[in-house]
Amino acid sequence: MTEQADEFAEPFVDVDEWRERPAPHRYVHGGFAGTDTRFSFHLPPAQQYEGRFFQYITPVPDSEHFSEGLTGEEDKISFALESGGCFVETNGGGQASGDPFSGADPTIAAYRANAAAAKHARVVASEMYGEHRAWGYAFGGSGGAFRTIGGAENTTGVWDGVVPFVIGSPLSIPNCFTARMHALRVLRGRWGGIVDALDAGGSGDPYVDLDAEQADALREVTSMGFPPRSWFGHATMGMHALAVLYPGLRAVDPGYFDDFWTVPGYLGADSGSSVHRDRVQLPTRITGLLTAGDLAGAGVGDVPHPGESTGAADDAWLGLGAGGATVAVRLADVPEVDPQAAELIVTTGASAGSRLVVLQLVGDVAVFGPLDPREAAALGEGDEVLLDNSGFLAVQTYHRHQVPGPEFTVWDQFRDEKGRPRYPQRPMLVGPMFAAGAAGTVQTGRFGGRMIVVESLLDREAYPWQADWYRSQVEAHLGHSVDDRFRLWMIDHALHGDFTDQEHPSRTVSYLGVVHQALRDLSAWVERGIEPPATTRYEIVDGQVVVPDTAEQRRGVQPLVHLTADGSEHAEVSVGQEIVLRAEATTPGTGTIVAIEWGEEARGIVTAQPDIASGPAVEVERRVSFASAGTYFPTVRVTAHRDGNRDDRFARLQNLARVRVTVR
Repeated sequence: MTEQADEFAEPFVDVDEWRERPAPHRYVHGGFAGTDTRFSFHLPPAQQYEGRFFQYITPVPDSEHFSEGLTGEEDKISFALESGGCFVETNGGGQASGDPFSGADPTIAAYRANAAAAKHARVVASEMYGEHRAWGYAFGGSGGAFRTIGGAENTTGVWDGVVPFVIGSPLSIPNCFTARMHALRVLRGRWGGIVDALDAGGSGDPYVDLDAEQADALREVTSMGFPPRSWFGHATMGMHALAVLYPGLRAVDPGYFDDFWTVPGYLGADSGSSVHRDRVQLPTRITGLLTAGDLAGAGVGDVPHPGESTGAADDAWLGLGAGGATVAVRLADVPEVDPQAAELIVTTGASAGSRLVVLQLVGDVAVFGPLDPREAAALGEGDEVLLDNSGFLAVQTYHRHQVPGPEFTVWDQFRDEKGRPRYPQRPMLVGPMFAAGAAGTVQTGRFGGRMIVVESLLDREAYPWQADWYRSQVEAHLGHSVDDRFRLWMIDHALHGDFTDQEHPSRTVSYLGVVHQALRDLSAWVERGIEPPATTRYEIVDGQVVVPDTAEQRRGVQPLVHLTADGSEHAEVSVGQEIVLRAEATTPGTGTIVAIEWGEEARGIVTAQPDIASGPAVEVERRVSFASAGTYFPTVRVTAHRDGNRDDRFARLQNLARVRVTVR
């Protein structure tokens, strides 16, 4: 276990003031002399304080101010204050501390800066409320989950419990992204049928009408752990954080990007592979430089671009505000094939030699991923460039050449009958290097205090089986006493991002309420010995997490809802014909159903069921009809609360269900 280093020995405070928003509290801002680490503390009035703090760990080192200004259930500061605690946030040591090429000690960003702030928060709390040791709880998602676990595993006595959510494993990076990018390319033009087959009332067979290559790609990514029900987001999921991981991968394994195209056993060396059809190497030139403010006028305002990070699990990779920096360029020429993801290799001008990641090409506009602002500033109109997706085509099957030990069973598809890899292997496994860079060390399952893990079953960035892998590491350490210190709650119909607003509200729910409940249950577990609800019951089948069909069997904390249309998952009716939607909602043994809402795919969730009789099980009916022919997907969303509090904006536990109605 690593203790606080000398560089954090001199804390200072540069702001100490009373604030009225988002609720009355004392605000303290400061840092540690001689370092770039900064912190912010939000302390409730004495009569509201219950002796604890909650510390949010951002996915990457960014800003100690990220949580300020958030509203609703995303308001972490108000959650902490209303839950009897202080709120703690840091910049993780500053952006340079998280840059693997900066030369900074990676453990600063991983956990030491956060640990130093947590220790000083106790000092400030004692000064304000009287001498005591405050209970401390950390929570963070995605990269923040790596860092939260790293803190729990590499410090002693700093945090009494942690809630990591949407967690990865030492093999997450880059493999979760490469497998899905391969599928996104190969299955272009086929997603409509795949999504329909897996939707409510669909055939259940997404392989219908796929050719051999397409079927193989879908089986491969499914066996790697991508949740098939999550493909409805195919049009917008893109490469995600692979945009920031890709340059690091090129740096640690540069030979791969040549071997892929030349060495037998790699897909690019197969002359019959579709990668040759999809390869783009287009010499062109820059005809215009675009800032973030220019994108809307260029017709690409909805495309993710550098500087859009909110510090959340799903967008931290985009980085902080880009200001007036170049985030995209116009090109003189456009390829015949959509490259999907590419590099813009600058061949002339002040930025010659730079390789800039292109997130997306929209018409003649190449939108960059996060990039060095110095390289962006050096770009100029007239610079000659090469639009080249060769590297990104190569990286799409990198996971085939990263076969780990047998404990990672999703790689069994790449082993022969004797357990040997079927493809050439790279000299090293890069995943553990990336994981250690984020967490300080590779996760071991050895931690102090208690832990509740929250995992989303539709997570496309951190495949759900990885939470089970971590549970197995904890169990190997704790044995039969694992339930004394650890819980894992699987949340259905939830994605990676910790946002209230959902891109597809008739398909997914927010898991933020589960994180809130986990933190409240964790504090009760640590401070009063009140055990939280049991770990979700599940099994792993061919890379997929499979849960029981009833809430009682499933356990955990999420309510379950079943919806039928005239008694079926698929109803066929005439225009204007009335049907009965019946929803049956149940909790898994704790909590009360407090809200039921209705919606439809085209409109989202729009209608609240009035005057429901709250309880652990609720049944409601609604009669609807449709004025025109088509296919409709009525949806019901249910919300439970542990204490039955309809007005609490936090700890609201949601789930949904949908049915298909064909109107002729």
